[in-house]
Amino acid sequence: MKLKVSKYQGAGNDFVILDNRDGLANLSREQIKLLCDRRFGVGADGLMYLNASNKYDFSMKYFNSDGNEGTMCGNGGRCLVAFAAHKGIKKYRFDAIDGEHIGKVYKYSPSVSDVEIRMIDVHGIKEHSPKSFYLNTGSPHLVIFVDNLKDYDVDNNGKLWRHHQVFPGGTNVNFVQGNWGKDSSGWSQSLEPGSSLELSVRTYERGVEAETFACGTGITASAIAYHRLLNKNYITRFGKEEFYPADIKTRVKAIGGDLEVNFRYLGNEKYSDIFLRGPATFVFECEINI
Repeated sequence: MKLKVSKYQGAGNDFVILDNRDGLANLSREQIKLLCDRRFGVGADGLMYLNASNKYDFSMKYFNSDGNEGTMCGNGGRCLVAFAAHKGIKKYRFDAIDGEHIGKVYKYSPSVSDVEIRMIDVHGIKEHSPKSFYLNTGSPHLVIFVDNLKDYDVDNNGKLWRHHQVFPGGTNVNFVQGNWGKDSSGWSQSLEPGSSLELSVRTYERGVEAETFACGTGITASAIAYHRLLNKNYITRFGKEEFYPADIKTRVKAIGGDLEVNFRYLGNEKYSDIFLRGPATFVFECEINI
């Protein structure tokens, strides 16, 4: 069977995309796995269908590179919005496995577009240890804070927690280094409204079973967990939460590039208006026999 496919990447997180608005594509697990194979196929962290929808402008269906249907993929959603724009679609309200999302194209071009999508709200974060948190941003994520991210053994430690019995069904694992600098009061980064947080993230991704160059839901989870950690420290010191409701901007460095996560903190571990923004890049289009 001959397929026409496109390849996109968001901060090095890459995807095979099929326009399936006619509903004819019904790839098997092995076919998806082959297309994502970096030696024998196109090569990607995952594969997506752009499906038609009666309720939304389109629908997103995502598969991990192991061929199994996955949970939400943030960078995948951003790349799918860019793909939809290139196909002439003008509005970007779509549904995925975790519910409704809204996309926005800030800067359009045939190659690199600046794309943002709204992520699901996050209510409740489980503290796994004093410096690690478990939360769901459309996909489950364990976020672990470390002091030397550059030299950290992401592969072995990622495998350890990815399959740990404490997380039934497995989890994605993010290793995060924050900007531990101090403000004028001698305290760690300020959480006042309009403040900007900075962090670096490396992710061991479930379904890829390896470290990826970026992970959208993981970067989102890391930004929220970082705010949660700073807020916890503030409560410990002063006995109350600092500044809420508050709009928080976060600049995130991944291996494959820089992204932004912006959200609104409502207090009591409730986060809304969560947006993931960054580049979505067209790589190539091809026909392949599978």
